[in-house]
Amino acid sequence: MASLESARRRLAHRVTLLLVAIGAGIGVLPGAALAAPNPGVQMNAADMTLLNGVRLAGLWEMPAGTMAAEKGQSPRVREVGAEIARQHGVLDQLVVEAANKLGAVLPTDPTTQQKGWLTEMQNASGAQFDQIFVTRLRVAHGNIFPVIGAVRASTKDPVVRKLAEDANTFVNDHMTMLESTGLVRWQQLPPPAMPAAQSDSLVAAAQANASSGGGLQVGTGIVWAVFLLALGTGGYTTWRLMRRA
Repeated sequence: MASLESARRRLAHRVTLLLVAIGAGIGVLPGAALAAPNPGVQMNAADMTLLNGVRLAGLWEMPAGTMAAEKGQSPRVREVGAEIARQHGVLDQLVVEAANKLGAVLPTDPTTQQKGWLTEMQNASGAQFDQIFVTRLRVAHGNIFPVIGAVRASTKDPVVRKLAEDANTFVNDHMTMLESTGLVRWQQLPPPAMPAAQSDSLVAAAQANASSGGGLQVGTGIVWAVFLLALGTGGYTTWRLMRRA
């Protein structure tokens, strides 16, 4: 009996350690926004993904735009870069204000992939730089655009809804500016992702939240993983574009 009781204690101890490890792993999820408890706020996982996505976009696209304004070969690329950097400064302030109202914690650094894109731009010059700048930013904006629409359609929080509307205007404007450079390679852009309603995607999750009673319906880790997967897909596509160039 003593041996059995000792085995039970060891098993309970191991289970406790496993739960602690899982909790720690979730806590260090890259860029995960954690909302402070507030009964008046009806944020869900898609809402928090939008806050993180808008913030991360600004953290790398502001320096990318500034770089384009300084070293772009084409006058139009320099003009577009300066304007995108300026507008992302405004949008970044809006997302910070929204996060403060909602009690959410935002990322403070770009992702490893985004830092890699900035390094790639720093190492390029002339026409090659112009092409990398336009390709990277156009694919990134195309990835975040459907996320904004899904959150706008599903969110129950007015602060998030207003941020989604503002972000939609900025992102659409940025895509138009990037396209005006004449450097967008349309035939090589990623195909539109239109998942089925049953799929475990951000759009499907947002649609499900729209018909639910509120609260956190989908794990933040799952939704954040979907967003990072979209970034990864865009990164792979632009890598292929650069190789073909």
